[in-house]
Formats: sequence, structure tokens, C-alpha cells
Amino acid sequence: MNKRYTLGIVGCGLIGNKRAKALTGNEIVIVCDINESLAKKLADECHCKYTANYRDIVQSNVDIIIISTSNNMLIPIALEAVKKGKHVLIEKPGARNPEEIKQLLDAVKGTEIKVKVGFNHRYHPAILKAKEILTKEEVGEIMFIRARYGHGGRIGYDKEWRAKKQIAGGGELLDQGCHLFDLGRMFLGDFNQVIGFTQRYFWDMEVEDNGFALLKTSKGQIMQMHASWTDWKNIFSFEIMCKNAKIEISGLGRSYGIETLTYYQMKPEMGPPNKEVFTFEGEDNSWDLEFSDLIDAIKNNRKLPDLENAYKTLIDIGKIYRLNEIKS
Repeated sequence: MNKRYTLGIVGCGLIGNKRAKALTGNEIVIVCDINESLAKKLADECHCKYTANYRDIVQSNVDIIIISTSNNMLIPIALEAVKKGKHVLIEKPGARNPEEIKQLLDAVKGTEIKVKVGFNHRYHPAILKAKEILTKEEVGEIMFIRARYGHGGRIGYDKEWRAKKQIAGGGELLDQGCHLFDLGRMFLGDFNQVIGFTQRYFWDMEVEDNGFALLKTSKGQIMQMHASWTDWKNIFSFEIMCKNAKIEISGLGRSYGIETLTYYQMKPEMGPPNKEVFTFEGEDNSWDLEFSDLIDAIKNNRKLPDLENAYKTLIDIGKIYRLNEIKS
């Protein structure tokens, strides 16, 4: 019989609500938010208890704690949770900087506690399809990746917590950009050279609203990326250029447009390539798949690489911040 795990959620905003809907077969017993009305609303929907103090969840007997707070509280709550033997799903980027997440890495070392970092884009259907296509010999080795991710903010965006360096740790390079860094590492492996720029073009805030990066692996593969809070029309574009093919991913559903993968296979005689289009409509199930991966790791005592990957991503982003004198 499959074990049902009990959960607590800290942070009942947009992401906390998304997580609450993606826990099929498991039970939420308590939720928390410093805004008690948000906690009560989610608790009513989940038929569970609520609190305004996250330590009530840490001290409870839940199996897993989901932490979907502002960046400055991710590590403090996670550290208390793992010290109590709880498994944790901590939202991206996992911390404000690599020094913070290193504390969590050290805290779980040598234990059977599982920590998953919320890089749900790895579980999007187009990304999974790209992984499948890349197993084909005829595709050839990846040469380079070109990626863009952005939106346009909203009225008052410069007054929200993401605009405050002390709370967020950084701006758009850390916010949406971390997903691109993570996907780049997923397809190419680690980067040994990192350069980039951060700019404040529009929003009057302490952190950057645009981040640009060039990342290079030891094999010479390059990822070119741009994350923007001034794109005005939401965009997600991820292009993988191989020796004999191209994989083009666009959209993430909803305001980002229908998630689509276009596969271009070069012909022996070259010229216009063969083209195959895959579309993925319907609800985004990446959150469900990501949580299922955590459950599987717990049940089978399988090592998760999430913390190490997040640590490396934060190191890479930190290098760009130092180059631009915006220290995370």
C-alpha cells in the first residue's frame, strides 16, 4: 500500500496555492502565512488547520514541509525544518546567495532527509520531450543554447519584495533567470566560464530588471540567456542547437502562450530541414511531477541533486552580480 504523507505549507500566496493543488494522494494538515487571512483561505480550501507562525509547522508531526516564502526566509525555515527531521520542498532559487544554501547542504549531509528545490520547469512536457529527442543519435551533440524568459511586471512592481535587495537577494537574473541557468545545467552540465551584465532600464528599484549572461562549459558549449522584467508580453523561448538538428521550445501555457516544441531535423543534403511540431495544451502538471519525484526519492531513499544544482546556479549568478557590483 502506498504511504500517504502529511504536509505543512509555509507561504500561502500564488505559489503556495499551486503547490497545494499538486499533492495528489497526500494530506495537507496545516498551512501558514504571516498574512493570516491568506492562511485561513487556503486552510478552508484544504480542510486543515492554519497558523501565522511557521514554527507551529516545524514543531508539528508532518512528514514534509513546503516553503514558498520570500527569498530571505527560505533558508531559515528550511534549516529549522531539517533539524526536526522533516523533508523539504523549498521554492527556487533556494536562497538569496550560495553561502546561505551551503548551510542547508551541510545540514542534510549524511542524513536521509530529502530536500527538493522548486525548479519545476525541468518537468514541463516540452522540456521532457527535448530530453527524449536528444537521446537520438542522428541529433548530434549540442553546440549551444539560446534562451529568453521575461514578463513586464505590474503597477507597483517596484514596491514589492522582489524589488528589495535585502529580501530578494537579487533581481530578475535571480528570479526568472535562475530557471534558465538550471535548464542550461540540465542539458549541458556545469559551466566553467560565466560573464554577464545586469541593468535597471525601467523600474526604479534596488535590483536589476534585466540580466544578460554567457555561460561556457569545459567542452566549449555556450548558453546565451536573457531574463527580463521589461518584456511587456510574457515570453519563454529555449532553443537547443545540435550538430544535426534544432529543438525550439516556446511558451509555458497561460499568458506565456501554448507550450510548443518544434523539432528541425537537418537533411543529409542540408537545405530546409524536416519539421515536426508538438503542442502541449491543458493544465500545467510540472508541479505534480516535481512533487512525485520528491515522494519517490523519500520512499526509495534516493539521492536528489537539487541542492547541489541550486548551489552551483547561485554561484554562477553571484559571479555576474560581482562583475556588475550588485552583490547578492
